[in-house]
Amino acid sequence: MKSHFQFTNQQRNGIFLLCAIIVILQCLYWFVPNVFSFTNNTIPENTNKINAFKKELDSLRLIEIENSKPKIYPFNPNYITDYKGYSLGMTNAEIDRLHKFRATNKWVNSAKEFQQVTKVSDSFLKTITPYFKFPDWVTNPKPKSQGNYNSYTSKPKTFNQKIDLNTATAIQLQKVYGVGEKLSERIINYRNKYKGGFIADIQLSEVWGLSTEVIERIHNDFTVKTPRAIKIVHLNTATRDELVTVQYIDYEVANNIIEERTLRDGFSSLDELMKVGDFPIKKIEIIKLYLQL
Repeated sequence: MKSHFQFTNQQRNGIFLLCAIIVILQCLYWFVPNVFSFTNNTIPENTNKINAFKKELDSLRLIEIENSKPKIYPFNPNYITDYKGYSLGMTNAEIDRLHKFRATNKWVNSAKEFQQVTKVSDSFLKTITPYFKFPDWVTNPKPKSQGNYNSYTSKPKTFNQKIDLNTATAIQLQKVYGVGEKLSERIINYRNKYKGGFIADIQLSEVWGLSTEVIERIHNDFTVKTPRAIKIVHLNTATRDELVTVQYIDYEVANNIIEERTLRDGFSSLDELMKVGDFPIKKIEIIKLYLQL
């Protein structure tokens, strides 16, 4: 063991010098902190930069989240689909109540009526009401003039007193309560689709946006006096190619009509067409205009 502790004078001086340097550095660290102050100054500076960077990231993240949210544009609540209602936050029961109400051919004309039909909560109604967009004739109804009021309450007009629906102008149609610029334009556009205009009053039901009540009001003052000339098809003798010339009858329905006619040895009534497979039952009144037995 003695060999490990035997040093020359030079080695012993080196060990003493090393120990002295270590002691001096320790003293400087503990008693003269300003010597190492550069480390304490850089840490707060870097911390401030990091915090500022985090705040910027958080603000960018919030902006991205806001942009990723689905945009809600003004809409008519009468036409809410299952997907639209789900995206708005409505429950299935609330959506079904609205669809059941609309199936009766009724319309929601205010936010309050929407809540009464769907049973949505007050808080939910408050969030979506600003996006409701009802037709102009609902939000800005025309005042009922004395003349219009009398036309609805007095005895019905005769055929000669009514205006021909095939020559009526948009201004004349707008005198009917519930018919604005848009609806009068749609009526005339539908009339102009066919050379000669309407065949019968029932075709008003084909104009999009006309409710049953408005159609009844139109019938009070208007009727088809000069119907469009059409080719009448004899139901019990018509070929398939003749049947497909009738509006809403395609080749498949025409084949089904001929098969049903063969089984029955001919139709005895036009209403028997409703028993034909794939027949457009909702359009039977329009189809009847083109057929006879």
